[in-house]
Amino acid sequence: MIRIATVGTSVITDAFIGAATRTPGIEVAAVSSRDGAKARAYADRLGVAGAFAGLDAVLADPGIDAVYIGSPNSAHRPQVAAAIAAGKHVLVEKPAVATADEWDDLVERSRRAGVVMIEAMRTAYDPGIAAVRELLGSLGVLRRASLHYAKRSSRYDAVLAGETPNIFDPAMGGGALADLGVYGVHAAVLLFGEPVGITASSVTIATGADGAGLAVLQYPGLIVDVGYSKITTAARPSEIQGEDATLLIDHLASPRRVTRIGSDGSESEWASDAPADVLDGEVARFVELVGGTAMPDEDQARTSATLRTLERIRRATAG
Repeated sequence: MIRIATVGTSVITDAFIGAATRTPGIEVAAVSSRDGAKARAYADRLGVAGAFAGLDAVLADPGIDAVYIGSPNSAHRPQVAAAIAAGKHVLVEKPAVATADEWDDLVERSRRAGVVMIEAMRTAYDPGIAAVRELLGSLGVLRRASLHYAKRSSRYDAVLAGETPNIFDPAMGGGALADLGVYGVHAAVLLFGEPVGITASSVTIATGADGAGLAVLQYPGLIVDVGYSKITTAARPSEIQGEDATLLIDHLASPRRVTRIGSDGSESEWASDAPADVLDGEVARFVELVGGTAMPDEDQARTSATLRTLERIRRATAG
């Protein structure tokens, strides 16, 4: 049984604890927050036995095998490094760190320490994305794709009121590309590999963060546009177009309805009644890796490729 402690008390940590509760082989033994009283109240609300005041207390406990890091993006790198140094396995929320070089350094540290470290990117382990991958071969030569995730954040009202919430604070690693654009970029890397060329543009909001953006990823014979926004909401599916058929994907982060439309007008559908936006797949993969029945090399390489692509998008929008 893996005894894991959480770092951070955000909504995504709630979702992780729920997924861990449903997954065999792992137990959320404790939560942590810089404020001990807040940690205790959070633990009580979610039915977790232990509560720590700060990461150092978590890492000093020999009864904790692993940590889930769901803190603000800017805190990930030092917290992951500290956990690895303490001999703890790490599941770190997306985006794991700011750059591929930072990630590759942490991967090397984890290997030397003999611990597992992967990014908590739910799309990599979602059955809907697995269905999309299986259907790609039926589309013929791939030519176009449009992958997007746009959802107006409830915290955008605070920005309009003159505040700077963490998710819209560049100093905290916030912004639309890091929070939602990463899903489209990750899916593109997972499905098509790293692009050979990139052009991009973004909308900057009052906090200095990107509120929305569009990246065009170029592959040999294939063009993929990745759209993202935290200040507007999309009302259309993502799609992948081949010469023989097109796939419509209802929700990029966790597809539950994937429709294949043939060039002859025929239609077929993959559908699942599983809840959307659950983290069960990533938690199950983490348990598998910590148990030693698989190696994390592919997972880690995919994160590195995604981070390289995100960096190229940022450079393109800055230019």
